Amino acid sequence: MPSDHPIHARIDGAIVMIGFGSIGRGTLPLIERHFEFDRSRLLVIEPAEAGCADLAARGIAHRQVALTPDNYREVLGEVLTPGAGFCVNLSVDTSSLHLMRFCREIGVPYIDTVVEPWAGFYFDDLENAERTNYALRQKVRDEKAANPGGTTAVSCCGANPGMVSWFVKAALLRLAEETGAEASAPADRDGWARLMQTLGVKGIHIAERDTQARDTPRPRDVFVNTWSVEGFIAEGFQPAELGWGTHETWFPENARRHGTGSQAAIWLNRPGAITRVHTWCPTPGPQFGFLVTHNEAISISDYYTVGAGASPDYRPTCHYAYHPCDDAVLSLHEMFGSGRQQEAHHILSEDEIVTGIDELGVLLFGHEKNALWYGSRLSNEETKRLAPDQNATGLQVTSAVLAGMVWALENPNAGIVETDEMDHARCLEIQTPYLGPVEAHYTDWTPLQDRWQHFPEDIDESDPWQFRNVLAS
Repeated sequence: MPSDHPIHARIDGAIVMIGFGSIGRGTLPLIERHFEFDRSRLLVIEPAEAGCADLAARGIAHRQVALTPDNYREVLGEVLTPGAGFCVNLSVDTSSLHLMRFCREIGVPYIDTVVEPWAGFYFDDLENAERTNYALRQKVRDEKAANPGGTTAVSCCGANPGMVSWFVKAALLRLAEETGAEASAPADRDGWARLMQTLGVKGIHIAERDTQARDTPRPRDVFVNTWSVEGFIAEGFQPAELGWGTHETWFPENARRHGTGSQAAIWLNRPGAITRVHTWCPTPGPQFGFLVTHNEAISISDYYTVGAGASPDYRPTCHYAYHPCDDAVLSLHEMFGSGRQQEAHHILSEDEIVTGIDELGVLLFGHEKNALWYGSRLSNEETKRLAPDQNATGLQVTSAVLAGMVWALENPNAGIVETDEMDHARCLEIQTPYLGPVEAHYTDWTPLQDRWQHFPEDIDESDPWQFRNVLAS
């Protein structure tokens, strides 16, 4: 191992990775770099023949099987080491809740990047409220409440959800310091929530702009993306969701509330991938983003709530505002316009991307300095120098998986945790070497600026940061 790649921990027992798509492919070399382990006890479970062929060429033990509700206990029970090892779930169509529950039963640390359901969930004939990330997350929170403590299972630890929750805490401390407020890290969740409230933060956009591109134009009838196409399509077809803040005075006509759980979020009765919002990133400045549902939109609003229920003393609005790479935008237009999914999928590889960065951060708004964007501005070119087998989008995810694994091994009996509940400083200490420039940018932009003035709009000029002004369509 190169001397400039520190070994963060030793893993005894079997390391089982579920899934070898773009994220699994990029996570593997980071595991090999930063953990001491018995290579003969590393196994990848991957249903696709192409992925297994790649693993065979690398000399990595693998098993070609799709986990299902009927076989997952048997398959995992045969390969995991009770009381040791690690289960790294990077697959689609596998129930995160069931897998983490089983791993905790046998004392195996667990991590995933999303609360994933079993195959078919996203397109099943369910009520829209049941297809929300709120509903998926709530089942995991119910499991946490019913079975507190025990073996650590890290839920939703990728770039977003995941890393962005650590950015929120880093940005809050930066804002506190630069406005003359108390800038030491709070000791608990209530302290963090009251810090955000004291600083006057009305909300957070997970504001992302992906400009990675290749030379050749996107072919028709091919969905092109910089990360999992299946994952993006699935979340894009879910209802748009957002954490709903206490400063909001207007309620969208097509919005719905939840009657159980934290009640920290609402959902819109339309797909997130065709719901646009006004947002801001350092490179483009003002831009449209898609209000695609993500776990962090709910968990951040929930974590920073002062009070409880549907009418707390304070809660920030929070949602994803995502401008994917241009090829993905065209792919979305083609898919929704035609009413059918493209059969061919393509993920832009690190070798074909010739320009662009993935600019992913958190935009904290409504405070005395207006808005602060804090995040990673990682290029594909730098990614290739930092780590193999992934583009910039991938490395922002895989390095968060690495950080989450290290934290879990250092905190083996933390129970089920979301990234909001973890030590952000320790996690970013592990992850930051892989993030390229991590920067803070203040802006005087608000959603009332840079709008076309030729047509009337139903906006609230008295408070620029109302969701009424953010929502574009």
